[in-house]
Amino acid sequence: VVPSCWGAPPPFSGWGGAPDSSATRCSEFAHHFADKVAQIRSDLDASLEALPGEVTEASVCSILWDSFQFVQPDDVDKILGAVRATTCALDPCPSWVLKQASGGLVDWFVAIINASLGQGKFPSSIKQAVVRPILKKASLDPTNPCNYRPISNLQFLGKVLERVVASQLQGFLEDTDFLDQSQSGFRPGFSTETALVTLVDDLRRELDRGSVTLLVLLDISAAFDTIDHGILLGRLSGMGLGGTALQWLQSFLEGRSQLVKLGDTCSDPWPLTCGVPQGSILSPMLFNIYMKPLGEVIRSFGVRCHLYADDTQLYYSFPPKSKEA
Repeated sequence: VVPSCWGAPPPFSGWGGAPDSSATRCSEFAHHFADKVAQIRSDLDASLEALPGEVTEASVCSILWDSFQFVQPDDVDKILGAVRATTCALDPCPSWVLKQASGGLVDWFVAIINASLGQGKFPSSIKQAVVRPILKKASLDPTNPCNYRPISNLQFLGKVLERVVASQLQGFLEDTDFLDQSQSGFRPGFSTETALVTLVDDLRRELDRGSVTLLVLLDISAAFDTIDHGILLGRLSGMGLGGTALQWLQSFLEGRSQLVKLGDTCSDPWPLTCGVPQGSILSPMLFNIYMKPLGEVIRSFGVRCHLYADDTQLYYSFPPKSKEA
């Protein structure tokens, strides 16, 4: 009854049978997205191996937070009301059904969420994402997979669980003032406006001093998709996470997979050995934690910077008649 009300086929209906153009296209996209990330990771690993000898270890921090707080029915009821009713093809029923029936399902959600938090495990059954390729610009060639951006859709229960953890993790980041102040992306009270105001103010101040400023704009390719899980977990441990809190985040990162879906047809799923899931509520927060040392490294060379997620602005000011000019 539910699939017919939903107006969509049951999950995985496109698998099996003789290959057709849709199946071939799904496979092409899947290989393209997987190969792109694998190539970037390979290049990064090769660059790391080429670095001379000593690599500075992350500072060791005592455990400040070892477990997530359990939720109450009122907490879950608010979250269910706030989460968007976007349905994933892997959901057993439409998310709007769960939202409308939330009054009778709250205790069920509370039990699942608290079991997950208490055991430090993210349910493996909701780790798979459905990717829909979106053309980056309407003017680009639609037959070339390189012109598409992978947009992931995750299951509804996972989004609810993530929102619980994200709320608590955000509070911890604010209490410890952990994030780099030059980062304006995905932070309460910060935005593209604050990023631009800060940058323009710095440039105008240097102009008033009679200085010349060199500005370099950087964009990291596949930034979310290439995050090293080991490094990220080291960052989380270094900021004071331990116990089941750290175990839960490790479980959230590992054992993931995704598949491409076009219409009613799906590709075979492929495992994700790095990166954080795009479309996830937690991913932007984890990305900021992962990127935290970047600002410190840049400033150590006497260069100022500002970041909005992975968009990085480097700027260096100097007198126009100096040797640097």
